[in-house]
Amino acid sequence: MDTAHIAAAVDHTLVLLTVEEAARRLQIGRTVCYRLIGSGELESITVGHLRRVPADAVPQFVARRRANNHRARTAA
Repeated sequence: MDTAHIAAAVDHTLVLLTVEEAARRLQIGRTVCYRLIGSGELESITVGHLRRVPADAVPQFVARRRANNHRARTAA
């Protein structure tokens, strides 16, 4: 599936994402996504017995990563 089809398949109205949906948006694997959640780098909540990632946590995660990379580059 090409990028245009993936973008069309993303529902931007969702408030909570499954771990798989969050991983898909980040273009990472499910296992890596669970590791980020476990380390606290990617916010998640439980709803009953289900793990969900707030949709706004994904761009916040990316923004923090970008800021950290920028700081590391300017400090060197």
